[in-house]
Amino acid sequence: MSDTAPFRPFETAFDRDTALSHLQEATRGADDGELFVERRRSEMLSFDDGRVKNASYDASEGFGLRAVKAETSGYAHSTTLDEHALQRAVSTARLAIGDGGGTIADAPSPTNRKLYTDADPIADATFPAKIDTLKEIDAYARGLDPRVVQCSVALAASHQEVAILRPDGTLATDIRPMARLNVSVIAEENGRRETGTAGGGGRHGLMQLMDPDHWQPLVREALRIATVNLTAIPAPAGVMDVVLGPGWPGILLHEAIGHGLEGDFNRKGTSAFAGLMGERIAAPGITVLDDGTLPDRRGSITIDDEGTPSSATPLIEDGILVAYMQDRQNGRLTGGASTGNGRRESYAHPPMPRMTNTYMKAGDTDPKDLLAGLKDGLYAVGFGGGQVDITNGKFVFSCTEAYRVENGQVGAPVKGATLIGDGATALQQIRAIGNDFSLDPGIGNCGKAGQWVPVGVGQPSMLIGGLTVGGAAT
Repeated sequence: MSDTAPFRPFETAFDRDTALSHLQEATRGADDGELFVERRRSEMLSFDDGRVKNASYDASEGFGLRAVKAETSGYAHSTTLDEHALQRAVSTARLAIGDGGGTIADAPSPTNRKLYTDADPIADATFPAKIDTLKEIDAYARGLDPRVVQCSVALAASHQEVAILRPDGTLATDIRPMARLNVSVIAEENGRRETGTAGGGGRHGLMQLMDPDHWQPLVREALRIATVNLTAIPAPAGVMDVVLGPGWPGILLHEAIGHGLEGDFNRKGTSAFAGLMGERIAAPGITVLDDGTLPDRRGSITIDDEGTPSSATPLIEDGILVAYMQDRQNGRLTGGASTGNGRRESYAHPPMPRMTNTYMKAGDTDPKDLLAGLKDGLYAVGFGGGQVDITNGKFVFSCTEAYRVENGQVGAPVKGATLIGDGATALQQIRAIGNDFSLDPGIGNCGKAGQWVPVGVGQPSMLIGGLTVGGAAT
């Protein structure tokens, strides 16, 4: 089928009745299952060292057939959309069902809600216009400050179309746009070089990212971070209180806490939060949600990859654990239901419980008061890479922008700071929550079991007591 023709796989690739018959055979005696068909196109342009470094375009399509019985899933996928490939997939998926004995679950309730446009972001601008924008960004960055010695820019867009057929014959569809712009600047002074990055995007077209009113502030922010780090001193090491900034620092919440609240880890008892439903796991005032219903956000989904409408799911309310994120299988096995968090990277992957936009609600403290009360600690504004162990919640995160705070005064920027702790303890040690909630700018990707999906994070500023800070010894 043509890349630009309407995506109607059960008209152009499969006969719908025949496909349904094969799906029903695959799921005979099963508890659940679906036929997931996908078409995706993506484009990425990068500009580096004053020239176009890479220009790529990718188009793919395929299907994934799944049959679920209790804790077992049979999954087969193919890049070929025809009946012969579907027949082979049925044979593979049925291996998980055995003698059957299950009762097929009801299909998800349909929704007419639309959280983003159907328009193709790749077609939002011509190729020459995209190249011209990259050149303009590069020139603007180099003209801002003579210390800029390198500028890298990446502009990316994708258009994903999915159709999900269920054994009862219901069909759910979704068209998912995505666009993103990233800017990286290297500044040099007295032989020292430092990098600053900024970016953003969401489920919308490219044109708003290509507007100078959007990208010029990003370039200035990247340059600001780079120049701040030019004056950074080695980070202190030790146990200290830390104030986290709003927005993107919510990635620590996502990794250290969010993964531990996904349903599969808790059903299997491998999460640090397993068996704690209804108990206090965080300080009073802490409320955390996973919300896939925010319009145009990077982590939002009108429906998940099982056809369930996304939802705003409270996970922690006033410090009490009230829910886990669930897909259909794990929800059913634990006596509940899907929360609309069944996600997959592509047709080649089975769905599993995954986050969408995970954030902590604002408190009532002025952020300035959080810092004013900090006698000897760290103010962490930006984060880079991190690692977390789901079984115990232990995390390590590197700071890309952080400052030493002494006697309530924000002092010199520090370089090389890492935050070390565990999610369960950190939740209990949150002492104050700012009133300055914000979401990240739209840059998050989440990895789990070899699958990557786009996500969002958010939080207000907050004061956490007693985190271990790794850095250079003082």
